[in-house]
Amino acid sequence: MTEDDRLERLVNGVLWPGFLGDVLPAWLAAALTDGLAGVVYFAQNLDGDTAALSAEIHRTAPHALIGIDEEGGSVTRIETTTGSTVPGAAQLGALDDLDATRATAYEIGRRVDRIGADVVIGPVADVNTDPRNPVIGVRAFGSDTALVSRHVAAYVQGLQDAGVAGCAKHYPGHGDTHTDSHHDLPRLALSQDEIEAVHLPPFAAAADAGVRAIMTAHITAPHWGHEPVTLNGKALGELRESGFEGVIITDALDMAAIRETVGIGGGAVQALAAGADLLCIGNPTNPGAAMLADQDERDYLAARDAIVAAVRSGALPRERVQDAAARVASMADAVRSRTPAADVPFDADSIADRALHVDGHLEAFTDGPTRVIDLRRPSSLAVDSSASHVALALAAGGEIVRLDAAATSHGEASDAHISALEIDALAAELTAADVAASEPTQTVILVDRIEEGAPQRALLDGIRTTLPHAVVVNVGLAAEIDGPAITVSAASLLAARAARRTLLNPPAPDRKKS
Repeated sequence: MTEDDRLERLVNGVLWPGFLGDVLPAWLAAALTDGLAGVVYFAQNLDGDTAALSAEIHRTAPHALIGIDEEGGSVTRIETTTGSTVPGAAQLGALDDLDATRATAYEIGRRVDRIGADVVIGPVADVNTDPRNPVIGVRAFGSDTALVSRHVAAYVQGLQDAGVAGCAKHYPGHGDTHTDSHHDLPRLALSQDEIEAVHLPPFAAAADAGVRAIMTAHITAPHWGHEPVTLNGKALGELRESGFEGVIITDALDMAAIRETVGIGGGAVQALAAGADLLCIGNPTNPGAAMLADQDERDYLAARDAIVAAVRSGALPRERVQDAAARVASMADAVRSRTPAADVPFDADSIADRALHVDGHLEAFTDGPTRVIDLRRPSSLAVDSSASHVALALAAGGEIVRLDAAATSHGEASDAHISALEIDALAAELTAADVAASEPTQTVILVDRIEEGAPQRALLDGIRTTLPHAVVVNVGLAAEIDGPAITVSAASLLAARAARRTLLNPPAPDRKKS
């Protein structure tokens, strides 16, 4: 083996790419044979026999770590086509039952283990203190630091009891941003004291619970300078100084916050230099229509070749790459030797039912078709909030009307609200349909972002003036809602079914679910 071969093999040990398709491509098999740290599964990889694919990856490279974003609630890879049947973080936070959180995490770990994956990229340890946050929201356990901390610890315990590695994200906390780092570089307008008091404790709780990895965020904070945390030696140095000895994993380097600034290659080199150990390259389908047929291999080579060049030139010390690769190998050894704990009792429906909240007085729906007016924002790269399975489960065969409450730019609402005339026209049309029917059509208004001033709130208020008995089903963060409403805190099949059960059998006025 030449010196060049040895260097490429070393660099492979810190790379974690995604790939296209649901079979092992030749370039990836070759890289795995040559020491690649592993792969990250995304939805497009899970259309075939995933357990067989994982087995092939592990036969090719027994050391390989297979990671997957499987959070439950609004974010799922395993159940992309149907919607998650596992509670999400906001549901668990609303319930505040640590046994339920541990059991949920164990179930996710069990499902991930069953398809042959090794690392769950979770829990979300962000404290969601900004209700405008377009990328975290219901993915977090809540807005209270102590609550988030205790549930993060319980979640880590549940995951790792199931025999998989957990990865708390997104250090130092993505909860106080109103920009999505998939599209831009968010900036925390917080002091060091605020970050340390509010946003770092959940990561300390994860570390204390033995979490094997922590994922960085592509965000900046004034006291750390202009570089995003993923590329920031001061920020990652503080994580090490706090006592965390596990693997520091970057958030995806193909996100715009990195790709559109320093590029995948530059980001890979700078992240390693800053103290990251395992570089998540990202989902090669993210460029959308601009994606090339070999986008996966191109992105991988961009990272690998840039690191190799930096080590050869002396810009990046070889010892830093060796240290990172050793940490990754140690985590792989720990996962390989895992022994899952005994099964944990788990009742997803019970958790979802107990976690939802009812406002106003609900009149029982009949068990038949329901019209759903879906006002939710378009899907994002992180969360498919417009996924059809939620509306389909609520509609039970009824009509689904899809409306965009505002024009969007980079995932954030602009001022282009649907006009009052359009609201009136819609309301008149819906009222006419009720009159034409033998009895009033039962209607659900599906929302996910109705904080004060949000475009959905204006449209919702307009529709409610004409259809006061329509029931709001909120799959987003809890907010003040006038009139009948059910907050389920997740855009998932599980949450939609819980809402449907409540529509058919509402609680008595003095015994509302909460």
